[in-house]
Amino acid sequence: MCRLFGLTAGTARVRAEFWLLDAPDSLEAQSRRNADGSGIGFFGPAGAPVLDKQPEPAFRDPEFTRRARQAESSAFVAHVRLATVGGRSVWNTHPFAMHGRIMAHNGGFSEVARLEERLGPYAGLVAGDTDSERYFALITQQADAHDGDVGAGIAAAARWIGANLPVTALNTIVAAPGELWALRYPGEHALHVLQRPAGPSRAGGAAQPGLHVRSSTSSVHAPALQSAPSVVVASERLDGETGWRMLAPGELVHVRPDLSVRSEVVITQPPARPVPLTGQNPNIDT
Repeated sequence: MCRLFGLTAGTARVRAEFWLLDAPDSLEAQSRRNADGSGIGFFGPAGAPVLDKQPEPAFRDPEFTRRARQAESSAFVAHVRLATVGGRSVWNTHPFAMHGRIMAHNGGFSEVARLEERLGPYAGLVAGDTDSERYFALITQQADAHDGDVGAGIAAAARWIGANLPVTALNTIVAAPGELWALRYPGEHALHVLQRPAGPSRAGGAAQPGLHVRSSTSSVHAPALQSAPSVVVASERLDGETGWRMLAPGELVHVRPDLSVRSEVVITQPPARPVPLTGQNPNIDT
């Protein structure tokens, strides 16, 4: 049960506080259950990816907590991991960075050796053992094959894995400075999107407050979003905001630098070899 969170403010750089802001209603509580790592990815002032992650639950490392709560960027990707492929190490902890982009994945697939054969020289981008990082390398390969079109790369990569490998889910968030892509595929794991305006938007013309979303698995606070619009993607609908929408199976969302949102179902076929979730899995949205 990995959890995803993505946020973009377009071209605006905003400061966001993550992780242990409102324990126990925070990613601290979730990290005590998902004890295989946690991390945040964002972009520095020059646009280079910055990864702040550890292969231990967030509550065990006060320094990690302090640094994560002070991140500033135009886009963020956060993740809490329950390992399915690859042991507990910093190399296997999400998010990952390749070619100036940041990615995290919620789900799993097997027969990873077949994917490695498909990657060719792009296998050299992979540092760890996870299926997720290899999925990102395939996205990178396919984006290059589609003239740098990241959305086309995500769709092509997910289609290939879905057609050839046993799949639970390929939900992913990919971010670049000022941009964000999110795919939900197939329909096993939940993924939601929220388009959040800036300025007066409440009854009576009250100003939109800074973003402060909470649940049993996440807590994020971005006061600067009182005056800047944003788009949020998350594994679960977070309290504090209305207007969440569940992505359809196979739906790819692209948030552009001007915060316009393009959404399209890019994969209509179910996986050829699906691996259903079992039991009371919290990734199944209610």
